[in-house]
Amino acid sequence: MIVYEASKQEFLNHVDQDELVTHILDVFEQKLGHTSESEIRSWDNSMLHMYRVLNDEEIPNDAGVAIEYKIPYTSKRVDFLLSGYDGENDHVVIVELKQWSEVEKVEGKEAIVKTALNRGLREVAHPSYQAWSYSALIEDYNENVQEQSIKLQPCAYLHNYRRTKHDALTDEYYDYYLNLAPVYTKGDVAKLRGFIKKHIKYGDQKEVLYQIEQGRIRPSKSLQDSLTSMLQGNDEFIMIDDQKVFYETALELAERAVQTDTKQVMIVEGGPGTGKSVMAINLLVAMSNKSLTCQYVTKNSAPRNVYSTKLKGDFKKTRIDNLFKGSGSYTDTEENELDVLIVDEAHRLNEKSGMFQNLGENQVKEVIHTSKLSVFFIDENQRVTLKDVGNIEMIKGFAEEYGAELTYGELASQFRCDGSDGYIAWLDDVLQIRETANVNDMSIDYDFRVFSDPHEMKQELMQKNKLNNKSRIVAGYCWDWPKDQRNKTDYHDIEIEEHDFSISWNLGNTDTWAIDEESIHEAGCIHTSQGLEFDYVGVIIGDDLRYENGEVVTDHTKRAKSDQSLRGIKKRLKEDPEEAQKLADRIIRNTYRTLMTRGQKGCFVYCTDKELEHYLRERLKREKEYNEMINEELKVAEKRIGYK
Repeated sequence: MIVYEASKQEFLNHVDQDELVTHILDVFEQKLGHTSESEIRSWDNSMLHMYRVLNDEEIPNDAGVAIEYKIPYTSKRVDFLLSGYDGENDHVVIVELKQWSEVEKVEGKEAIVKTALNRGLREVAHPSYQAWSYSALIEDYNENVQEQSIKLQPCAYLHNYRRTKHDALTDEYYDYYLNLAPVYTKGDVAKLRGFIKKHIKYGDQKEVLYQIEQGRIRPSKSLQDSLTSMLQGNDEFIMIDDQKVFYETALELAERAVQTDTKQVMIVEGGPGTGKSVMAINLLVAMSNKSLTCQYVTKNSAPRNVYSTKLKGDFKKTRIDNLFKGSGSYTDTEENELDVLIVDEAHRLNEKSGMFQNLGENQVKEVIHTSKLSVFFIDENQRVTLKDVGNIEMIKGFAEEYGAELTYGELASQFRCDGSDGYIAWLDDVLQIRETANVNDMSIDYDFRVFSDPHEMKQELMQKNKLNNKSRIVAGYCWDWPKDQRNKTDYHDIEIEEHDFSISWNLGNTDTWAIDEESIHEAGCIHTSQGLEFDYVGVIIGDDLRYENGEVVTDHTKRAKSDQSLRGIKKRLKEDPEEAQKLADRIIRNTYRTLMTRGQKGCFVYCTDKELEHYLRERLKREKEYNEMINEELKVAEKRIGYK
């Protein structure tokens, strides 16, 4: 999605007439919502500098100019693009614009610098790395770029930055990325013009920008499908911005913990789609390559079972068993026995371990006790059982008890749900988990549908699943899972009588429902899907979530007897009814939030409560009407600023 698009000459005219920022702002607010005064000032400043750069007769007037291009499947935006032709190939020059005036080198972390942001010095990705990573993401996801061999040429322009003789920004430490994406500073107008003219000799009348804008988005990479390649040392996923910073910080902390014998604890907080699991696996690989004893830890066995199955035949079973562990594995370990423990889904950690919850003291404490560095990836809004106790304050408390140094970071939305912070915020508002600004704005690209007939939903998902076996049905735990029927696919646990619809829960004799070829004919639950991802997910919402008197309400009494998520709630209700009710309510809402964010490309929903169905349809209608209004206003704005 491009906010501003014009020819070079139109861009120059808009700047010359002091109209450019008004034009950008008009369309930006239509497409992406309100922005900050600081971003508006940065446009004012940076576009004047790009005006000077492009004010050259040898740069063709009909070259394409785009400002604020949102990279598909991410929440990231490219500042400036220039398109054209060099006589053989189509080219797009990507310019990452920075207002920076100072930079400090950061030793021991690849492609990380310090600069003044938000009234303090902050570690961020080097501008060359940032420009290159954005370019690589576009290449990864845009089919037109791939098939038409459009050449992307990234660079960075720090127009306020005065370079010195031994400058940190261009230190040889950053040479690898400087060669991939050169950096230009104050006084480098001629050099930047030369870079542009090398790749863009003829104009394209914005045709290449159109191809990028209209390019079909290739499905996002799946962690479970890329795992083998990652463990073989291949870089399957490009980490961007804060992901890169936190990744490098974790590597540095591991080295510090081992060399100085100082216990380290790192907390990385992030919602669905922020790349927590991708970062966790990348860190596992990197730590292992540094000959550190490192293990990937989850409470939920589903991702571990899928990973182990995917890795069979490529690695020895003993190696896999040593890499992937359950969170109850550390009840009887020595302090600092391992170098690094990486805990994914840390919100699912329990106090006690073992089948009867009678082992150990506290899983958070045991992880910190066992490792020199413990890294906790956490989203407190995905705690889905009464036994889930993992939270940030608890981690901080045990870190303090062990005298550990604490590091905290927060990730923004990235890859799941079309990379849309908007969808997740919209869903939170719809489920009444929290009020958000996204009351009517989901994401124009995310495929969210409400079905009145579960047969139709299943049929649609089966069609999607034929492509790549990456679509699944999941359900709230409102139907029993009898022990004596758990291995029978012809025994249908879930029955919706008014539609003569029935389906079996995932079979008990397999640990890999998420990738089994025939499991499209079964419904998974929160325990078999959390921590995993699909292209499309169909969610059957049971009677534990309803719509009554203008509100979304929960009802823990509608949960199945075999559900362990709320085990112990009756006792809590007697002890503290109000607090117990709040806890049960939060778990049910979190469960559906988690289920409804498993799909990278779409989420289909069937509700047993018809009032809830009507409510969801009304929210979708409002979202559609809002986007139609925005599109009409956008057409007016585009016409006014001269879009072709």
